[in-house]
Amino acid sequence: MKNFKKIFTYFLFFYFIFNIQGKARNIPDSFADLAEKLMPSVVNISTTQTIKTSGNQFPFQFPPGSPFEEMFKDFQRPTERKASSLGSGFIINKNGTVVTNNHVIADAEDIVVKVNSKEYKAKVIGSDPYMDLAVLKIDSGENFIPVNFGDSNKARVGDWVIAIGNPFGFSGTVTSGIISARNRDINLTRYDDFIQTDASINQGNSGGPLFNLKGEVIGINTAIIAPGQTGSIGIGFAIPSNAASKVIDQLIKYGETRRGWLGVRIQEVTKEIAEVEGLKKPEGALVASVSEGSPADKAGLKAGDIILEFDGKKIESMRRLPKEVGNTAVGKQVVVKIWRNKKKISKRLTLGRLESSKEFKQGNKKPETEIETLKIKVREVNEEDIQKRGLSKKLKGVVVVEISNDSPLIRLLSVNDIILEVQKRPITSNSLNRLVNEIIKKGKKNLLLTIIDSNNRRKYLGVKIN
Repeated sequence: MKNFKKIFTYFLFFYFIFNIQGKARNIPDSFADLAEKLMPSVVNISTTQTIKTSGNQFPFQFPPGSPFEEMFKDFQRPTERKASSLGSGFIINKNGTVVTNNHVIADAEDIVVKVNSKEYKAKVIGSDPYMDLAVLKIDSGENFIPVNFGDSNKARVGDWVIAIGNPFGFSGTVTSGIISARNRDINLTRYDDFIQTDASINQGNSGGPLFNLKGEVIGINTAIIAPGQTGSIGIGFAIPSNAASKVIDQLIKYGETRRGWLGVRIQEVTKEIAEVEGLKKPEGALVASVSEGSPADKAGLKAGDIILEFDGKKIESMRRLPKEVGNTAVGKQVVVKIWRNKKKISKRLTLGRLESSKEFKQGNKKPETEIETLKIKVREVNEEDIQKRGLSKKLKGVVVVEISNDSPLIRLLSVNDIILEVQKRPITSNSLNRLVNEIIKKGKKNLLLTIIDSNNRRKYLGVKIN
């Protein structure tokens, strides 16, 4: 019996040792071999664009109504300057097809892709601001080294990942970390479903790949949380490869996206709404309104319905529905299960195309507001501005889109500057006109503007109004 106990003790000891060693082998000794293999497929992207401003060639300004104003108006011409930005990307086809973020190349006039130490011109094949993706094609007949997409659904919290990119212009930067969380919704895009990682990601990493230890792309680095724009604090977000690859395939094939469209405006089901409607818990998406002539309208969906299931997939929350609808093929017949009058009923419908809908076209417009007193035109700051310029998601204000030659701001502001406050009061395009007029009616001649200039510097400007 003693020998048996001794043998059994040795067995447990060696089993424990070998088991620990087996698990330890999952922790990489080094990322060097993997980084060396993947580096040729990761590219640096630089873009340039022309920013137009209304310029006065004289060191003075003629007062409105001056006889000299008409005489010298031909000398007051718009001026232009070049602005540049940096980002990252990765090659997915040996012909030089490159994936990056839309905000890296948005409004770019020239795009240069740097592979290793060689630079190439590139053009945009297609872009999608709603998932913040873009596909480029390198202008070259050479063969390049591509990487493959992995299955992001298999990525688990705690898995090792590495990011390769171009932070702050430092090309070929490799960082490592783990997947910190899955399915993050940070209200950045309408299809948020981010992978969160603590691998260091900074400005310039945008559009770069997030790799698993097999060297497969499981995410596209897109956003960071960086209070005060101080850099990485270990909270970065990547678009999952499974969702991204569907959009990328459409951009390559059609040059645009083709998403499913239901035609409803939705809102969250709160505890109070769930209780009134007779649901056991808050779930689904509450239909606030139905677009006339939409697939939902034709199928008989009504305001007040709660969508619990779409095409066999349970809708746990409001934000889940747009993702499921957008990922479903245009023209597909689907069953939608809704909660109406405390009963679950089913509706069958055929999905339309989001990009063809009236709501989509109206939503893509950027309405401009003329501020007559200041003789400028502005529009609201949008998600694209925030992403492209690396601004705080909480930032509110207006972007200057046009400045008249006789504006009191002609030598103080430039097109694309952002006005945040007037007299230290936050403004929107609607409130700016009203606030300026109120100040003038009180007999005041000076305004204090808080702005962010094109270099993302916060400034205060004193403006005298004649």
